[in-house]
Amino acid sequence: MKQLLLTATLSVAALSTVCAQQTGKPEDTEVYTPVPPVVVPAATASAPPADAIILFNGKDLSQWVMTDDRNTPAKWKVAKGAFTVDKSTGNIETRRSFGSYQLHLEWRIPVNINGTGQGRGNSGVFLASTGKGDLGYELQILDSYQNSTYSNGMAGSIYKQHVPLANPTRRPGEWQTYDVVWLAPTFRPDGSLAAPARVTVLFNGVVVQNAAELAGPTQYIGQPSYQAHGPAPIKLQAHGDKSEPVSFRNIWVRPL
Repeated sequence: MKQLLLTATLSVAALSTVCAQQTGKPEDTEVYTPVPPVVVPAATASAPPADAIILFNGKDLSQWVMTDDRNTPAKWKVAKGAFTVDKSTGNIETRRSFGSYQLHLEWRIPVNINGTGQGRGNSGVFLASTGKGDLGYELQILDSYQNSTYSNGMAGSIYKQHVPLANPTRRPGEWQTYDVVWLAPTFRPDGSLAAPARVTVLFNGVVVQNAAELAGPTQYIGQPSYQAHGPAPIKLQAHGDKSEPVSFRNIWVRPL
């Protein structure tokens, strides 16, 4: 009998909770503003949506400049709808600066790649370039198809900070895709950190970074830390290894 009474009491309590949650009208929880803007989607998964900024149109590098001299147009070579790293000239970055954004980028390791470890098609996408050289927040590019190296330096890693959740790298000679959601860090008026950067990365359609929180810009040696900055360019790296250079195509961005 006590068990039946306890069960009945719990049932009444549960029913009371449900009834309490159902008070009011459905309209009380319907929201009509703000109204999201209409964006015409792309015809294919990799094509840019209607509101995207095209950073490479397959023809020229008019949207890019040299990192170490932003008054100089990007010098990397364009051919057959793609462009290739020129290690003799240095890094390139976008003319425009961005805060938070959605980015699509495709890259390819040459089929005749040589070397091992980090010396095998090494490059990088700096999601926010914070100065000359290799300053910024780096999403690593590397041939990670059957190529052993340290895990936080393989393709899909946030270099020296976050190991990728998977390794979906295709063979050298095949095009790889990065789809990135970058939430830029924010800073208080006194320069202190208000909110750290976060990044989500799909690598060939596979989530390899899931809202990963960054401790600061990339550091090759030592621990990262933040220094206040505003919107920044997106940078591509001309890494100094001796392997064949990486190529890029179909790059677009949507500010968030």
